[in-house]
Amino acid sequence: MTEKPAADFVHLHVHTQYSLLDGAIRINDLLQKCKDLGMDGVAITDHGVMHGALEFYVKAKKAGIKPIIGCEFYIAPRDRKIHEGAKSSSEAAFHLVLLAMDVTGYKNLMKLASIAQLEGFYYKPRIDKETLTAHNQGLIAMTACLHGGIPHLILNGNMEGARRETKNLLEIFGDRLYFELQDSGIKEQKKVNKGLQKLSREFSVPLVATNDCHYLNRDEAFAHEVLLCIQTGRTVNDPGRFKFATDELYFKSPEEMLERFKDFPEAMAETAKVAARCNLELEFGQHHFPNFTVPEDETLDSYFAGLAREGLKERLAAIHARGDLTPELENTYRERLDMEIEVIKAMGFPGYFLIVADFINWAKNHKIPVGPGRGSGAGSLVAYCLRITEIDPMPYGLIFERFLNIERKSLPDFDIDFCQERRGEVFHYVQDKYGGAEHVAQIITFGSMKAR
Repeated sequence: MTEKPAADFVHLHVHTQYSLLDGAIRINDLLQKCKDLGMDGVAITDHGVMHGALEFYVKAKKAGIKPIIGCEFYIAPRDRKIHEGAKSSSEAAFHLVLLAMDVTGYKNLMKLASIAQLEGFYYKPRIDKETLTAHNQGLIAMTACLHGGIPHLILNGNMEGARRETKNLLEIFGDRLYFELQDSGIKEQKKVNKGLQKLSREFSVPLVATNDCHYLNRDEAFAHEVLLCIQTGRTVNDPGRFKFATDELYFKSPEEMLERFKDFPEAMAETAKVAARCNLELEFGQHHFPNFTVPEDETLDSYFAGLAREGLKERLAAIHARGDLTPELENTYRERLDMEIEVIKAMGFPGYFLIVADFINWAKNHKIPVGPGRGSGAGSLVAYCLRITEIDPMPYGLIFERFLNIERKSLPDFDIDFCQERRGEVFHYVQDKYGGAEHVAQIITFGSMKAR
């Protein structure tokens, strides 16, 4: 696939609303701003998380704008597992921006973000040099803002330390390392930029211009201050509250950036070169279910169908015991079951049903309370026969097509309630059976801040 040429300037350091209570840029607004400014590519680099990556990628592609997915990571000064000794978040970690060049890089970003949350969280979700070394493939590194490791050393007059840090990062990233110049009206940036220029000449590391965007337009700076107050639990009237020392952390036009960096045209041009190195293509529409082991003489489809029909026998026996089963009703059940089985097989979901039935029935067999079933899944007779649900859809006229429809390809989604005190046992069972903790994920629900 031939890539569209990058614009003369590309923003490579941008915080969206997914930098919670810090970034204030909505993805839709960001992409519209790019169009208004004639920019054909942009990166997002939220703090320590990848929450907005997929939404950004899909919407950017649809808008005809090249998506560059990145993350501004927090780097522990020593081992990520040392959770002591720091008096503030700035002592606990320094910043480093990473951008995905390809699918390998994208996967490494996700891996690093997970390690940061699960192993390195101390004030902030952190990684360290060990994890960077293990998961650096497909990634471009930029030295970040004043809180970056190298900028921090320069600012404190420790050029030898900055040289050592440069050598360390070069060992990890090689020609994928860039020194990040910023000039947002903060006086300390002048000193850091001079130091970065010197290191650039010494180590032949390219300079790249960024603006560390936290809000879209300049007139939104005060609203962003209010956001920071919410984050830190302070009020706008508090003279000691945390605030940025500038109102220039907005999404500047290429012309504004060129004016600010007129003495560094190579750093402006380098943004397009970095963007050209980032060519992530994600595939959608493929389902990657865990493998469900079936007996040697069975296929996934035949085993699924056999269990469903055996389950129907048990359910019909209970109806017969109540004296409610007629030949006509039994035939109706069998026809409905056959229809659902064929749809599920045609859509490629027998394995999904078997896996869900497996861990639900394991829970029931171990006396863990499980809800009877919620949502559209309660309309499936197959689910009832496999004991995924305990609601017979037939007497209530529940419709299977609300759950799965052969004309609308979408994943099935069972809403399952487990006992709050013992749900962890089910989670660990699934981990143990289906490949370990790295192959079982939990999802997050986002709340958004809106005007009341």
